[in-house]
Amino acid sequence: MAVMLEVKNLSISFGGLKAVDGFDVTIEKGQLYGLIGPNGAGKTTVFNLLTGVYKPDTGSIVLDGKNITGKKTIEINQDGIARTFQNIRLFKELTVLENVKAGLHNHFKYSSLTGILRLPKYYQTEKAMDEKAMELLKVFDLDKESHYKAANLPYGKQRKLEIARALATEPKLLLLDEPAAGMNPNETAELMDTIRFVRKEFNMTILLIEHDMKLVSGICEKLTVLNFGQVLATGDTSDVLNDPQVITAYLGE
Repeated sequence: MAVMLEVKNLSISFGGLKAVDGFDVTIEKGQLYGLIGPNGAGKTTVFNLLTGVYKPDTGSIVLDGKNITGKKTIEINQDGIARTFQNIRLFKELTVLENVKAGLHNHFKYSSLTGILRLPKYYQTEKAMDEKAMELLKVFDLDKESHYKAANLPYGKQRKLEIARALATEPKLLLLDEPAAGMNPNETAELMDTIRFVRKEFNMTILLIEHDMKLVSGICEKLTVLNFGQVLATGDTSDVLNDPQVITAYLGE
Protein backbone atom coordinates (compact mmCIF):
# COMPACT_ATOMS: atom_id res chain seq x y z
CA MET A 1 0.00 0.00 0.00
CA ALA A 2 1.10 3.57 -0.72
CA VAL A 3 1.78 5.84 2.23
CA MET A 4 -0.44 8.90 2.77
CA LEU A 5 1.17 10.31 5.92
CA GLU A 6 4.64 9.73 7.32
CA VAL A 7 5.63 11.52 10.52
CA LYS A 8 9.09 11.09 12.02
CA ASN A 9 10.51 12.26 15.36
CA LEU A 10 7.92 15.01 15.83
CA SER A 11 8.48 17.02 19.00
CA ILE A 12 7.38 20.28 20.58
CA SER A 13 7.88 21.86 24.01
CA PHE A 14 5.92 24.51 25.85
CA GLY A 15 7.73 26.29 28.69
CA GLY A 16 10.37 23.58 28.84
CA LEU A 17 7.77 20.78 29.03
CA LYS A 18 7.74 18.24 26.19
CA ALA A 19 4.14 18.10 24.99
CA VAL A 20 5.02 15.72 22.14
CA ASP A 21 8.31 13.83 22.23
CA GLY A 22 9.59 11.89 19.22
CA PHE A 23 6.20 11.04 17.71
CA ASP A 24 6.28 8.68 14.71
CA VAL A 25 3.38 7.40 12.63
CA THR A 26 2.90 5.96 9.15
CA ILE A 27 -0.61 5.86 7.69
CA GLU A 28 -1.40 4.13 4.42
CA LYS A 29 -3.75 5.55 1.80
CA GLY A 30 -7.35 4.63 2.54
CA GLN A 31 -6.59 3.58 6.11
CA LEU A 32 -8.75 4.40 9.13
CA TYR A 33 -6.23 5.02 11.88
CA GLY A 34 -6.82 5.81 15.55
CA LEU A 35 -4.82 7.96 17.96
CA ILE A 36 -5.74 7.41 21.60
CA GLY A 37 -4.38 8.16 25.06
CA PRO A 38 -5.26 9.71 28.42
CA ASN A 39 -6.27 13.35 28.75
CA GLY A 40 -3.20 15.55 28.32
CA ALA A 41 -1.27 12.85 26.45
CA GLY A 42 -0.61 15.17 23.49
CA LYS A 43 -3.16 13.94 20.96
CA THR A 44 -4.66 17.30 20.01
CA THR A 45 -1.17 18.81 20.02
CA VAL A 46 -0.24 16.27 17.34
CA PHE A 47 -3.26 17.41 15.29
CA ASN A 48 -2.19 21.04 15.77
CA LEU A 49 1.30 20.16 14.52
CA LEU A 50 -0.09 18.31 11.51
CA THR A 51 -2.30 21.25 10.57
CA GLY A 52 0.21 24.04 11.10
CA VAL A 53 -1.31 25.55 14.24
CA TYR A 54 2.07 24.84 15.89
CA LYS A 55 5.46 24.49 14.26
CA PRO A 56 7.45 21.49 15.52
CA ASP A 57 10.77 21.89 17.31
CA THR A 58 12.03 18.76 15.55
CA GLY A 59 10.78 16.18 13.11
CA SER A 60 9.18 15.95 9.69
CA ILE A 61 5.65 15.64 8.29
CA VAL A 62 5.28 14.21 4.78
CA LEU A 63 1.84 14.10 3.16
CA ASP A 64 1.48 11.96 0.06
CA GLY A 65 5.19 12.35 -0.66
CA LYS A 66 5.27 16.13 -0.04
CA ASN A 67 7.08 17.65 2.93
CA ILE A 68 4.66 20.00 4.68
CA THR A 69 6.68 20.53 7.88
CA GLY A 70 6.30 24.06 9.27
CA LYS A 71 3.84 25.26 6.63
CA LYS A 72 0.96 27.59 7.48
CA THR A 73 -2.48 26.15 8.21
CA ILE A 74 -4.04 27.42 5.00
CA GLU A 75 -1.16 25.98 2.94
CA ILE A 76 -1.50 22.60 4.64
CA ASN A 77 -5.22 22.61 3.97
CA GLN A 78 -4.55 23.38 0.31
CA ASP A 79 -2.01 20.53 0.24
CA GLY A 80 -4.68 18.13 1.46
CA ILE A 81 -5.29 17.97 5.23
CA ALA A 82 -8.67 18.94 6.71
CA ARG A 83 -9.88 18.55 10.27
CA THR A 84 -12.78 18.75 12.65
CA PHE A 85 -12.58 19.78 16.31
CA GLN A 86 -13.59 18.29 19.64
CA ASN A 87 -15.61 21.45 20.31
CA ILE A 88 -17.57 21.95 17.11
CA ARG A 89 -16.39 25.01 15.18
CA LEU A 90 -19.07 25.95 12.71
CA PHE A 91 -20.00 29.41 11.50
CA LYS A 92 -23.07 29.34 13.69
CA GLU A 93 -24.79 32.43 12.21
CA LEU A 94 -24.32 31.25 8.63
CA THR A 95 -26.64 28.77 6.99
CA VAL A 96 -25.85 25.10 6.57
CA LEU A 97 -25.26 25.73 2.85
CA GLU A 98 -22.98 28.70 3.52
CA ASN A 99 -20.86 26.65 5.93
CA VAL A 100 -20.14 24.07 3.26
CA LYS A 101 -19.51 26.77 0.65
CA ALA A 102 -16.86 28.20 2.98
CA GLY A 103 -14.93 24.98 2.51
CA LEU A 104 -15.17 25.20 -1.28
CA HIS A 105 -13.15 28.39 -1.68
CA ASN A 106 -9.93 26.41 -2.18
CA HIS A 107 -11.31 25.26 -5.51
CA PHE A 108 -13.79 27.93 -6.63
CA LYS A 109 -12.30 31.40 -6.97
CA TYR A 110 -12.97 34.77 -8.51
CA SER A 111 -11.29 38.15 -8.09
CA SER A 112 -12.40 40.78 -5.61
CA LEU A 113 -13.34 43.04 -8.54
CA THR A 114 -15.52 40.31 -9.99
CA GLY A 115 -17.31 39.96 -6.66
CA ILE A 116 -17.76 43.70 -6.14
CA LEU A 117 -19.05 44.37 -9.66
CA ARG A 118 -21.08 41.14 -9.75
CA LEU A 119 -19.62 40.22 -13.13
CA PRO A 120 -20.93 37.09 -14.92
CA LYS A 121 -18.10 34.96 -13.53
CA TYR A 122 -19.32 35.76 -10.01
CA TYR A 123 -22.78 34.32 -10.67
CA GLN A 124 -21.36 31.33 -12.56
CA THR A 125 -18.99 30.51 -9.69
CA GLU A 126 -21.62 30.98 -6.98
CA LYS A 127 -24.02 28.72 -8.87
CA ALA A 128 -21.37 26.02 -9.24
CA MET A 129 -20.54 26.30 -5.53
CA ASP A 130 -24.21 26.03 -4.56
CA GLU A 131 -24.57 22.88 -6.65
CA LYS A 132 -21.42 21.29 -5.23
CA ALA A 133 -22.40 22.18 -1.66
CA MET A 134 -25.87 20.71 -2.12
CA GLU A 135 -24.33 17.48 -3.43
CA LEU A 136 -22.30 17.18 -0.23
CA LEU A 137 -25.29 18.02 1.95
CA LYS A 138 -27.34 15.29 0.26
CA VAL A 139 -24.60 12.78 1.08
CA PHE A 140 -25.06 13.64 4.77
CA ASP A 141 -28.85 13.95 4.57
CA LEU A 142 -28.62 17.65 5.37
CA ASP A 143 -29.97 19.07 2.11
CA LYS A 144 -33.43 19.72 3.55
CA GLU A 145 -31.85 21.91 6.25
CA SER A 146 -29.61 23.82 3.82
CA HIS A 147 -31.33 27.13 4.66
CA TYR A 148 -31.19 26.62 8.46
CA LYS A 149 -28.71 28.51 10.56
CA ALA A 150 -25.97 26.08 11.59
CA ALA A 151 -26.65 26.90 15.25
CA ASN A 152 -30.21 25.58 14.91
CA LEU A 153 -29.17 22.06 13.87
CA PRO A 154 -29.32 19.25 16.45
CA TYR A 155 -25.95 18.32 17.91
CA GLY A 156 -25.46 15.17 15.85
CA LYS A 157 -26.22 17.02 12.62
CA GLN A 158 -23.78 19.78 13.54
CA ARG A 159 -21.11 17.07 13.71
CA LYS A 160 -22.11 15.87 10.25
CA LEU A 161 -22.04 19.41 8.91
CA GLU A 162 -18.53 19.95 10.24
CA ILE A 163 -17.37 16.79 8.45
CA ALA A 164 -19.15 17.88 5.25
CA ARG A 165 -17.43 21.27 5.39
CA ALA A 166 -14.04 19.61 5.88
CA LEU A 167 -14.69 17.34 2.89
CA ALA A 168 -15.59 20.37 0.78
CA THR A 169 -11.88 21.27 0.77
CA GLU A 170 -11.27 17.96 -1.06
CA PRO A 171 -8.67 16.66 1.41
CA LYS A 172 -6.40 13.67 1.04
CA LEU A 173 -6.34 13.15 4.81
CA LEU A 174 -9.22 13.87 7.20
CA LEU A 175 -8.44 14.44 10.89
CA LEU A 176 -11.35 13.87 13.29
CA ASP A 177 -10.80 15.15 16.84
CA GLU A 178 -13.14 13.25 19.20
CA PRO A 179 -16.16 13.35 16.88
CA ALA A 180 -18.25 11.27 19.33
CA ALA A 181 -17.75 13.73 22.21
CA GLY A 182 -21.11 14.58 23.77
CA MET A 183 -23.04 11.99 21.78
CA ASN A 184 -25.46 9.42 23.13
CA PRO A 185 -25.05 5.73 22.12
CA ASN A 186 -27.50 6.02 19.20
CA GLU A 187 -25.75 9.10 17.85
CA THR A 188 -22.37 7.37 18.23
CA ALA A 189 -23.59 4.34 16.29
CA GLU A 190 -24.82 6.65 13.52
CA LEU A 191 -21.49 8.48 13.55
CA MET A 192 -19.63 5.18 13.09
CA ASP A 193 -21.74 4.49 10.01
CA THR A 194 -21.03 8.02 8.74
CA ILE A 195 -17.26 7.62 9.14
CA ARG A 196 -17.31 4.26 7.37
CA PHE A 197 -19.38 5.79 4.58
CA VAL A 198 -17.01 8.76 4.20
CA ARG A 199 -14.05 6.45 3.96
CA LYS A 200 -15.69 4.31 1.27
CA GLU A 201 -17.56 6.99 -0.69
CA PHE A 202 -14.68 9.49 -0.80
CA ASN A 203 -11.83 6.96 -0.75
CA MET A 204 -10.67 8.90 2.30
CA THR A 205 -7.72 8.36 4.62
CA ILE A 206 -8.82 9.15 8.17
CA LEU A 207 -6.91 9.78 11.39
CA LEU A 208 -9.19 9.73 14.41
CA ILE A 209 -8.73 10.88 18.01
CA GLU A 210 -11.35 9.28 20.22
CA HIS A 211 -12.07 8.24 23.81
CA ASP A 212 -15.00 5.97 22.98
CA MET A 213 -13.35 2.55 22.93
CA LYS A 214 -16.37 0.90 21.30
CA LEU A 215 -16.07 3.30 18.39
CA VAL A 216 -12.29 2.89 18.17
CA SER A 217 -12.39 -0.91 18.25
CA GLY A 218 -15.29 -0.93 15.80
CA ILE A 219 -13.80 1.13 12.98
CA CYS A 220 -10.02 1.62 13.38
CA GLU A 221 -7.63 -0.84 11.76
CA LYS A 222 -4.52 0.42 13.51
CA LEU A 223 -3.88 2.45 16.64
CA THR A 224 -1.16 4.52 18.20
CA VAL A 225 -1.33 5.20 21.92
CA LEU A 226 0.21 8.37 23.35
CA ASN A 227 1.13 8.81 26.99
CA PHE A 228 2.93 11.91 28.32
CA GLY A 229 3.66 12.93 24.73
CA GLN A 230 5.42 9.68 23.83
CA VAL A 231 4.26 6.69 21.80
CA LEU A 232 3.36 3.93 24.23
CA ALA A 233 2.18 1.37 21.69
CA THR A 234 1.31 1.09 18.03
CA GLY A 235 -0.06 -1.67 15.82
CA ASP A 236 -3.26 -3.52 14.94
CA THR A 237 -6.21 -2.31 17.01
CA SER A 238 -6.92 -5.60 18.78
CA ASP A 239 -3.26 -6.08 19.69
CA VAL A 240 -2.89 -2.56 21.04
CA LEU A 241 -6.06 -2.67 23.12
CA ASN A 242 -4.87 -5.92 24.72
CA ASP A 243 -1.39 -4.59 25.46
CA PRO A 244 -0.85 -4.63 29.26
CA GLN A 245 0.93 -1.25 29.12
CA VAL A 246 -2.06 0.30 27.37
CA ILE A 247 -4.53 -1.26 29.78
CA THR A 248 -2.57 0.11 32.72
CA ALA A 249 -1.86 3.58 31.35
CA TYR A 250 -5.01 4.28 29.39
CA LEU A 251 -7.81 2.11 30.67
CA GLY A 252 -6.75 2.49 34.28
CA GLU A 253 -6.87 -1.20 35.13
